[in-house]
Amino acid sequence: LAPHVYHDQRIEGTFDIKAWVCVLDDFDVFKVTRTILEAITRSTDDSRNLEMVQGRLRDILSGKRFLLVLDDVWNESRSRWEQMQKALDSGAHGSRILVTTRSKKVALSMHSDEHHLKELQEDYCWQLFAKHVFQNDTQPNTDCKEIGMKIVEK
Repeated sequence: LAPHVYHDQRIEGTFDIKAWVCVLDDFDVFKVTRTILEAITRSTDDSRNLEMVQGRLRDILSGKRFLLVLDDVWNESRSRWEQMQKALDSGAHGSRILVTTRSKKVALSMHSDEHHLKELQEDYCWQLFAKHVFQNDTQPNTDCKEIGMKIVEK
């Protein structure tokens, strides 16, 4: 769902800046902040200091409306989130941060609105999986189909 929101044509003109950052397991405030800065500027940043990175990010976002997607967040620490948020507070009114997570604790730690996605039905999961994995092969061999079905069950 998040990629559809991010790439929606109606969103394009709404935000001055858009960035998508995959966070994964390690929520190191410095690394995540620097990754956000690099995603926005599309260049590497060699800063070795959190305050410097946050200052640059604050300057870039200052007065601009931005959409930031933090994908696959596992950090449940409210204090880390607050520390990182310092660099994001300079954006214009209407800026949005969209966080995807599979952890209810993460959503609660951010004190934000939650939107739960329902589990897909197994038939639909298989169709979606097969479409992307087997592409034009309408009849995958039995072994591949069996392995694929086990993946979909998870």
